[in-house]
Amino acid sequence: MTQGEFNFADALREVAQARNINEMQLIEAFEQSLAQAYTRNVEPDRRVEVHLDPVSGELEVLIVREVVEKVEDENLQISLADALELDPGVELGMEMEFPVDREKFSRIALQAAKQTLTQKMRETERNVVFNEYKDREGQVLTAQVVRSDNKGNWFVELGAGEAILPPREQIPGEKLVPGNRVKIYLKEVRKTPKGPTILASRADERLLDYLLRQEIPEVANGIVEVKAIAREAGQRSKVAVYSHNSNVDPIGACIGHRGNRIQAVTGELGRERVDVILWDGNTRDFIRNALSPAKVGLIEVHPDGHDATVTVTPDQLSLAIGKGGQNVRLAAKLTGFKIDLRETAAVSDLDAAMQQAMQDERTAPTTGGAQSAFDALFRDSKSVATARPDDTQE
Repeated sequence: MTQGEFNFADALREVAQARNINEMQLIEAFEQSLAQAYTRNVEPDRRVEVHLDPVSGELEVLIVREVVEKVEDENLQISLADALELDPGVELGMEMEFPVDREKFSRIALQAAKQTLTQKMRETERNVVFNEYKDREGQVLTAQVVRSDNKGNWFVELGAGEAILPPREQIPGEKLVPGNRVKIYLKEVRKTPKGPTILASRADERLLDYLLRQEIPEVANGIVEVKAIAREAGQRSKVAVYSHNSNVDPIGACIGHRGNRIQAVTGELGRERVDVILWDGNTRDFIRNALSPAKVGLIEVHPDGHDATVTVTPDQLSLAIGKGGQNVRLAAKLTGFKIDLRETAAVSDLDAAMQQAMQDERTAPTTGGAQSAFDALFRDSKSVATARPDDTQE
């Protein structure tokens, strides 16, 4: 292969444009790879430099030798006497370059250069992908579903690169179809020896937060604030909202006319149920709201500020716990409190409660009076469910 037959500069320019790689970086990588290949396969003990003119495409491979008084290594040095014969202006310590005959560019050297160049191109492309997405962590993007593997991972195309959706970041039960477009939360972008890894999620609470801002104008403009989100992807979520405008109902704004706004949100999440509840600065009221649709009784917040005991009548117990403990578990996540549900006797009204307390006092006079008996109706109860804020569904 002669220089006239092939223009390396033109070829590299086309590759750079096609793969969105900096042309000069690619030329520099080519020069380095060819120098390494020539040294390794043709003249391993020589110092070799390669220069490719990006305009003319002229390619030079040069052997570099240092001018010295006494030669100790003929591969790397040349005597001053010999150097002066070639160039009268040369001095000690200078370097001389000797062009290599193109016939010495063996196929082995060129093939090795091609392999090294391919590797460097991959590295450059990986850097391009990493640099494009490293500052986009925490954003929601629209991606195209591409493929899955035998480990249950799905891969989505972002544009310049692929992101991985591992099973833990997928919506359970959701069927992804190659070619379909979905919204993903960009959770993490990191470098690895095999290139950048882009971790995407459809299970993260922040995807739900983004969809609420997209579909509900009052949330987008800050009139309604999303205070907290607790989510079990694909099944149920609880969203605590608060209105900064007394004339705006935060729950009504989120649900919309006939539920059209919240349905638009759930439609993007595979019809996941989203409960919208009112945030309250009063801890007891917030816990009470978070346990809806159950109606609960006395709420005792412990002095440690992290635990709460909630009394529940038998008819509301199953609602408070929820299927598989989901309702109380989400309430704990939403409020940040460990919630201990305790079943208590059903009391129809205050008069009935007092009557029961007086009767207990007569039958057990050592209990401490009517007030103690009345309190006992709520405190001497059985713990039936406990949920912590960090509980996750098995």
